[in-house]
Amino acid sequence: MDPYDGETDYMHQEDDWDRDMLLDPAWEKQQRKTFTAWCNSHLRKTGTQIENIEEDFRDGLKLMLLLEVISGERLAKPERGKMRVHKISNVNKALDFIASKGVKLVSIGAEEIVDGNAKMTLGMIWTIILRFAIQDISVEETSAKEGLLLWCQRKTAPYKNVNIQNFHISWKDGLGFCALIHRHRPELIDYGKLRKDDPMTNLNTAFDVAEKYLDIPKMLDAEDIVGTARPDEKAIMTYVSSFYHAFSGAQKAETAANRICKVLAVNQENEQLMEDYEKLASDLLEWIRHTIPWLENRTPENTMQAMQQKLEDFRDYRRLHKPPKVQEKCQLEISFNTLQTKLRLSNRPAFMPSEGKMVSDINNAWSNLEGAEKGYEEWLLNDIRRLERLEHLAQKFRQKASIHEAWTEGKEEMLQKKDFETASLSEIKALLKKHEAFESDLAAHQDRVEQIAAIAQELNELDYYDSPSVNARCQKICDQWDALGNLTQKRNEALQRTEKLLETIDQLYLEFAKRAAPFNNWLEGAMEDLQDTFIVHTIEEIKGLSTAHDQFKATLPEADKERNAILGIHNEIAKIVQTYHVNIAGTNPYTTINPQEINFKWDKVKQLVPQRDQALIEEHTRQQNNERLRLQFANQANVIGPWIQTKMGEIGRISIEMHGTLEDQLTNLRQYEKSIVNYKPKIDQLEGDHQLIQEALIFDNKHTKYTMEHIRVGWEQLLTTVARTINEIENQILTRDAKGISQEQLNEFRASFNHFDRKRTGIMEAEDFKTCLISMGYNLGENEFARIMSIVDPNRMGIVTFQAFIDFMSRETADTDTADQVMASFKILAGDKNYILADELRRELPPDQAEYCIARMAPYTGPDAVPGALDYMSFSTALYGESDL
Repeated sequence: MDPYDGETDYMHQEDDWDRDMLLDPAWEKQQRKTFTAWCNSHLRKTGTQIENIEEDFRDGLKLMLLLEVISGERLAKPERGKMRVHKISNVNKALDFIASKGVKLVSIGAEEIVDGNAKMTLGMIWTIILRFAIQDISVEETSAKEGLLLWCQRKTAPYKNVNIQNFHISWKDGLGFCALIHRHRPELIDYGKLRKDDPMTNLNTAFDVAEKYLDIPKMLDAEDIVGTARPDEKAIMTYVSSFYHAFSGAQKAETAANRICKVLAVNQENEQLMEDYEKLASDLLEWIRHTIPWLENRTPENTMQAMQQKLEDFRDYRRLHKPPKVQEKCQLEISFNTLQTKLRLSNRPAFMPSEGKMVSDINNAWSNLEGAEKGYEEWLLNDIRRLERLEHLAQKFRQKASIHEAWTEGKEEMLQKKDFETASLSEIKALLKKHEAFESDLAAHQDRVEQIAAIAQELNELDYYDSPSVNARCQKICDQWDALGNLTQKRNEALQRTEKLLETIDQLYLEFAKRAAPFNNWLEGAMEDLQDTFIVHTIEEIKGLSTAHDQFKATLPEADKERNAILGIHNEIAKIVQTYHVNIAGTNPYTTINPQEINFKWDKVKQLVPQRDQALIEEHTRQQNNERLRLQFANQANVIGPWIQTKMGEIGRISIEMHGTLEDQLTNLRQYEKSIVNYKPKIDQLEGDHQLIQEALIFDNKHTKYTMEHIRVGWEQLLTTVARTINEIENQILTRDAKGISQEQLNEFRASFNHFDRKRTGIMEAEDFKTCLISMGYNLGENEFARIMSIVDPNRMGIVTFQAFIDFMSRETADTDTADQVMASFKILAGDKNYILADELRRELPPDQAEYCIARMAPYTGPDAVPGALDYMSFSTALYGESDL
C-alpha cells in the first residue's frame, strides 16, 4: 500500500475501511476500544472524556474539543443548542477543519455522525489518527505507516522471538510491545522472563506498564488480540504510534540539552556567586555602620525598667542579630575563595570586588564593631547595679499600694448602698453577716496602710526621682481609709433597724400564705368545675351533675368568711408599712397569691354559679328529646332490618330453584320486584328519623342493633339482587329462543349447574366446572380446558356463571349455523349472479340495515363485474370472521 499522505491516500484508506468492516465485523470491538482510549488520552488534558464513541461525538462538542487539543489550534465557536441542526453544524465545523488539513473525507457526512452511525464515526476517528498521529512519522526517508513499521523493526531487532513485519499478527504474542518498552526503559520490564508461548501475560504486562509508567492508556484487550486470527491493523497502529511519540527522539534531545545546560550552568553559577558576594558584602558593611553608633550611646536612664530594656535589647543583639551576621561574614569569605578557585579552573580571570568590599575591608569594620560592643556591655552592667536598689524600694511601694487600692476598689459605693431598703428579711440577715465580715477585714488592713506610709517616707529621704507621685498616692490612701471607717459605722446601724421591722412583717406574710394557698386552690377548683364542659348521653348522667352542683352551692357562705379573714392579714401588713415607712421590695416571699387575685376569683365563682344552673337545665331538656328520637328510630329499624334479610334469602332460593317455565319465573320475579319497590316509603321515613338523630348528634342507640348504614346497604343489595336475577332470566330466554333449546334442556342445564355449585352461590368455580364437563362425557386435556375457559370466562376471574354455562352448552348442541343461513339468504337475493347490487339491497332491506350491509361489503372484482356490484361473501367475513365461513 502507498504511504498515508495526500488526499488520494486518505481515499484509499476509506476504501480499506469499508472492505475490512465487511470482511470481519469482530474488528469493530477492537477499534471501538482503541479509538475511545486514544481520544480520551487527549481529552483528559481538558478534564473530560467519552464513554461511547458513536454517542458522545453526536453533538460535535467533544469532537471539536478533541481536534483543538491534538492540533493546538482554535476551531470556530460551537453551537450550544440541543436541536439536530445545532449538532450538524458543530460536526460540519469539525469536518471542515479536518479537510483544511489536506484530508479528503469520503462518504463521511455530518448527518451520519449525528445519527450515531458507528461505522462512519470509527472511520472519521481513524482518519484523524492517520492525519495527526501517524502521517508525520518519518524514519530514514520513510513516513506514515512505513515509517512507523521501520521504527518498530529497528527498535526490536536485537530481541529474540520478535519479528515485526506488519501491524496485526506480528504483535499477537505481546513480545513486540515488551521489546519496545525494554529498549527505552529496561528497568520497567524483565524481558528475560517473558515466554513466547504465554501471549496473555506478555500483552497484559506491556499494557499495564505502559499505562502506569509511560502515561500511555490501555487501548487494547489481551483477550481480543489472542482470540482473533488477525488483530485489527488500525487498532494496533494507533496503539503503537503512542509508543513512537513517547520514545522517539527523546534521548538525542536530552543529550544535547544536557551538554548546553552544563556549560551554561557553570557560567551562570559563577556570575551568581559574584552577584551574591557583592550584595552580601554591601549588606554586611551597611549593618556594621548602622550598629556601631547604637553601641556607642551612653545616655543613662532614671528607671530600672528602662535600663533592663536596654540590656534586653543588647542581649537580643547578641542572640538574634549578630549570629546571622557572623555566619554571613564566614560565608562571604568561603564564597570568595570558592569563586576564585572555579574561575581559575575555568580559565576565567580572577574576581576583583568593588572598592571597599575586599575581605580585608570587611575584617577591619568587624574589629571596630566588636570594640564598641565590649564598651557598651560594661557601661550597661554598672548602671543597672546603681538603679537596682532604688527601684526595688519603689517597686515595693507600688506593690503594696496596688494591693490596697485593689482591695478598697468599690468599697465606698458598697457601704453607701441603700439595698437594705428593698431587701427581704433573709436578705437583711445576709447583709448583716456580710457587713460583720467586712468590719473584720477592714481591721486586718490597718497594718498595710501603716507600711505604705513608712515606705513613702523612706523614698523621700533617698531623693527618689518620682517622689511627688509617691507622696500623692500615699495621701490619697490615708484619706480613703478614714472615709471607710465612718461609712462602716453608719451602715451597721441602718441594717439592724431594718431587720426588726421586717421580722414582724415576715410573720404576717407567712400567716397570709398558709391560709391563702388552700383557699386559692379551692377557688381555682371551683372555677374549673363550674366552667368544665360536660358531655352526657343519658338523663341519669345529667341528674348526677345537678345533685353535685347543689352540694357545692351549700359551701359558699363558709368560704366567704375565710376570704374576709385572709384579707384582714393583708390589711395589717399595709398598716405597718405606712406607719414606719418601710420600703418593701417585691411581694410576699411565701406565696404568689395576692388579695386582688382572691377577690377576682371569688367574683368569678359567684358569676359562674347561675350560669351553671342554666346549663344543667338546658342539657336535661335536650337529653329527654334525644331519648324520644332513639326510641322512634329503633321501633322502625327493628322491623325493616329483618324484612330485608328475609327478602334476600327468598330471592336467593328463587334464582337456583326450577319451578315452571322461564316466562313464569320472570313474571313472578317482576311481581316480587314491584312489592319490594312499594316498601320504599318506609325506608324514606326511616331516613328522615335518622337525619333527626344526626342533627341531634346522637351516636349510639341501645334500643336497636341496626344502623342506617346497615339498612341502606341491605336495601341496595336487595334491589340489585332482584334486578340481576330478572336480567339472568331474560338472558336465558334470549339464549333459549336463539339456540332452539327446549324447556327440558334448560332444566337439565340448571340441574347440572346446581349439582356442581357446591357452595350454593349461583357461581361455579373453575375446578367444579371441569368436574361437570367430565361428568357430561368431555375428554379434557389442559389445552382444551383452557380453550373452553377462555370462552366461558373471558375476563379470567376463575368462575363460571349460569348464563355463561348455558351459552357454552347451547353452542355445543346447536344444529344451525348462523353464518351459513345468512349467506344462503344473500344467495337468494343475488339470484344466479356471483354478486349483489347496492340498489337490490336498498330495495329488499330497511334503509338503515341496507346501508349497514353496503358499508361492510367489498366491491366485486370478478370477470362478470358491473358498476355498483358488491361481493356479498365479504360481508360474512366482516361480520363473523374467517372461523365461521
